[in-house]
Amino acid sequence: MVKLQENKSTISDSEWEVMRIIWTLEPVSSTKIIQELQAKKDWSESTIKTLLRRLVKKDLLHTTKEGRHFIYSANVNQTQVMTEAAEELLNRMCDMHKGEVLLQLIANSPISKSDLSKIKGFIDIKEKEKDAPDMVPCNCLPGNEKMC
Repeated sequence: MVKLQENKSTISDSEWEVMRIIWTLEPVSSTKIIQELQAKKDWSESTIKTLLRRLVKKDLLHTTKEGRHFIYSANVNQTQVMTEAAEELLNRMCDMHKGEVLLQLIANSPISKSDLSKIKGFIDIKEKEKDAPDMVPCNCLPGNEKMC
């Protein structure tokens, strides 16, 4: 589950599936959302409508009615939500090993040439390496910075 800003609550795995469709197609009708999700998942129409209602109640989606159809748009930015999810996960890990995890994520994730260039530029331009410590201390046990 992803913890969002205080007023947003959390996003379940099922709600992530709905949000991904909406972020990709928005603005999008409930009919199209149902069609796309049923092509991926074995979910009933009522299950999908329940997930949509939850997301509206959490203020993550905005809905308008056009004729007999509801049209949905996201109230939250996809990249920001993904960043919050990644930060939440990384905050549970030992600081000493986060660099290794990030390297594995880069190695195992599809990343465009443009994004790889941005990553390289960030490290060079922001002088991240210049300010980096020789070793990141462990944050697992107080007073045992050399553990792990």
